[in-house]
Amino acid sequence: MIDKRDRAILFRTRLADAMADRGLSQADLARATRVDRSTISQLLQSDKRLPNAQLAADCASALGVSADWLLGLSGRPEPLADLLATQLTETEAPRALIDEAIFDWHREAAGYKIRHVPATLPDMLKTRRMVQWEYAPQLGRTADQAIGAFEDRLAWMRGARSDYEMALPLHEVQAFASGSGYYAGLPIDIRLDQMDRMIELTETLYPSLRLYLFDARRVFSAPITVFGPMLAVLYLGRHYLAFRDSARVESFGRHFDWLVREADLGARDVPGHLRSLRSRMGQ
Repeated sequence: MIDKRDRAILFRTRLADAMADRGLSQADLARATRVDRSTISQLLQSDKRLPNAQLAADCASALGVSADWLLGLSGRPEPLADLLATQLTETEAPRALIDEAIFDWHREAAGYKIRHVPATLPDMLKTRRMVQWEYAPQLGRTADQAIGAFEDRLAWMRGARSDYEMALPLHEVQAFASGSGYYAGLPIDIRLDQMDRMIELTETLYPSLRLYLFDARRVFSAPITVFGPMLAVLYLGRHYLAFRDSARVESFGRHFDWLVREADLGARDVPGHLRSLRSRMGQ
């Protein structure tokens, strides 16, 4: 706790600093807050005087800082709206392969652990033909170019020294294996190649790549990605919500850790489960 005199000194110091940063004189601030210049002068000179709530808010608004910071209640000078704007952003999520926003986030988190709950099968594990079937309707004539760029970015991500943990519902891989639900109409030869690809990668890239399967009847997750300690992203469909405040990122990380703890199949067991599904495909 700060006593009133210490808080008044801190207020005076921060008020003077903010005025200097903004290039405002006492007369300028008095006009902006609609008080006498003598009132501002007293605030800057007194070791005992604190403004009332209205004047503190008016000073903060004129100076582009938060009233809590001026009064010593916060260590951050940014107004709450500005602080939230830097910690929570909404980014368009086009129906496309690894887009610019996602790739930038991967580059920013290079070398850190990346934890991912995808909306469908993880893009990192998909074959070219799987990608063509899934994305070609949206990519149109630029499909080959987009897929080529996607493959280049996958190659970069695999060489970025990041560990990848992924968690999927069991029903997602079961629907894929049976060609039902989202995967209805996906030809069997593409599904067989894709299953072989997932088996190969979950075996050869372990432990830098770890895939977990959980029962969505017991636990649930929306599509999320946690990029190291710096960023957590929630996928909404048309948009991503990106959180940068450390408390929120840690909360997303704990959620992912919970999925791992509750997973029915750990990373070592997944290749065997995929082989079992593979053996029954096409029967």
